Amino acid sequence: MTEGSPTPAPVARGPYRTGIRRREQIVARAAEVFAEFGYAGGSIRVIAARVGIAPASLLQHFGSKEGLLEAVLEDWTRQTEAQRLPSDLHGLAALESFRSVTRFHLEHRGLLELFLTMAAEASSATHPARVFIQRRYADGIARQQLYLREARDLGEVGPMTDEQIEAEASMSFAILDGLELQWLLDARVDLVGLFDTYLDAAISRWRAGRPL
Repeated sequence: MTEGSPTPAPVARGPYRTGIRRREQIVARAAEVFAEFGYAGGSIRVIAARVGIAPASLLQHFGSKEGLLEAVLEDWTRQTEAQRLPSDLHGLAALESFRSVTRFHLEHRGLLELFLTMAAEASSATHPARVFIQRRYADGIARQQLYLREARDLGEVGPMTDEQIEAEASMSFAILDGLELQWLLDARVDLVGLFDTYLDAAISRWRAGRPL
């Protein structure tokens, strides 16, 4: 190793590597169970059975069912980073790129099932995923509001008040969630095509100065 070269990261070996692999297996199976049965209905016993270990062994990795859910949501966040829009896009170009969200979900159905199941359950004030879900919606809607304000300020769309922009962003997410749910219930639903149609119509309205 030459002077000043970076120190290579340690490679996980033996029991430590096995433990990491087992933890990943548990998180993957837990995500499936929570997407299928919800957090309340997805028992530790069922998750452990799918992994092929005892419930007590599963809890040794996460401490509690809530700790396991936290790990599942962290993994969901890591996997969905691919959805993030390029940082160099602004205004209408950034809004246009929201089309990629539906295409991502076509290829990652399980991630969408997990999110929508948790979102529905998180309407309960005591649900452990409530803060996570609230933050995801708040961040997503705020990002769309930012892009629509940029489009307004750049003259790409007609005049819009901040209140109208907030309404448009909330409506867009409501339509996206509704279409995604319909697609999960019936694979014949054209998720990508319908959202593209909505976005085309919305952009035409904005350009014509006809916001909600």
